[in-house]
Amino acid sequence: MNWSGGKDSALALQRVLRDDILDVRYLLTTVNSKWQRVTMHGLRRELLQQQAAVIGIELIEVMMPDPLTMQQYEHEFDLALERLLAEGITHSIFGDIFLADVREYREKQLLKKGLTGVFPLWNIPTKDLMNEFFSSGMGAVTICTDASKLDKRFCGRELDADFIHDLPDGVDICGENGEFHTFVHTASFFSQNIRFSTGDTILRDLPGLDDKASSQFYYCDILPEPDGYANS
Repeated sequence: MNWSGGKDSALALQRVLRDDILDVRYLLTTVNSKWQRVTMHGLRRELLQQQAAVIGIELIEVMMPDPLTMQQYEHEFDLALERLLAEGITHSIFGDIFLADVREYREKQLLKKGLTGVFPLWNIPTKDLMNEFFSSGMGAVTICTDASKLDKRFCGRELDADFIHDLPDGVDICGENGEFHTFVHTASFFSQNIRFSTGDTILRDLPGLDDKASSQFYYCDILPEPDGYANS
């Protein structure tokens, strides 16, 4: 399971676990080695590890250098896939919804290793997925927002009906175009909910890989609580 810590990967994993078709052996996450946070989302490693603990699936952290090139990214990811292949892994699960170019890239990389991509959320309307998120009792907080599409007020908010209502026109309600990213703290497949508090929100320049332009994102620092968990 390619695990970001956010709602889409959580929804995808929930569907796979519910259908009981695949035996999910690992959560695979890329981590910025300099900042010790999940790449792109900015989630602290401690909270990522807490998620893996309450899910009960072993976590593999793929450490990425900073700054990072696409060549470096693919090299480190390939090494991780080689390890998984050696352990008999045959499928790789993603939470992508409708970005065809992203899926094509993933499947091309997997094909080189003889792995099969699984996309449990593919082409499901994002309104339906958000309804599934709410009806399943899942809970998440927005940890990162694209500053060109959502202002600072949206970062660090609980993902609830008010958040969806307040989204500007043109912003996908699942953030599938990169408008926002989340940290899941509650799910039916968690043995316990994860306790946290929200820290400062900062604006950061995010360098683009290789020749891609840089962009600006708001990041809300999600802080683990001392006791870590609360009974679900």
